[in-house]
Amino acid sequence: MLNDDIRKYQSLLEAGSIQKAYRGILGFMSNLKVHLERKYPYHLTSSLYPGYMDMTYFAFTPKSLKNRKLKVAIVFLHEECRFDVWLGATNRRIQSGFIEMLRNKDLGTYQLSIVGSGVDSIIETVLVDEPDFDRLDELKAKIEDKLLPFIDDVTALLGD
Repeated sequence: MLNDDIRKYQSLLEAGSIQKAYRGILGFMSNLKVHLERKYPYHLTSSLYPGYMDMTYFAFTPKSLKNRKLKVAIVFLHEECRFDVWLGATNRRIQSGFIEMLRNKDLGTYQLSIVGSGVDSIIETVLVDEPDFDRLDELKAKIEDKLLPFIDDVTALLGD
């Protein structure tokens, strides 16, 4: 029942760890966004979407993909406690078209999504499976080191 869940939620909030962890995740994502914006000014970034403790993300997209109504999202999945990168689209019709176009291509280690309710990606992969939030500079570097090759690979797959 909802009341039971609310009581458990309240109890966890009273302990204080949830708020600290959530603020830490949002702070890291905000810092990562600013870092990437400064280092790669030719990429377009979106606002940080904090989510509902399910996912937190922002878009970091080269103009060539934006012109095709695509976006690259850096996603933190809360329950899995990992960072992914997703190629997404501005709407479901465009998403579906690109999934179909890529269906028979060799995507290497990248996973092609299946069109469905709640599916926002076209292609996705894990950036960091077990993030160490006590070493933020190293975490930022790990994400960046996998993010840029993903963007290059996606661009090549799409023939840009």
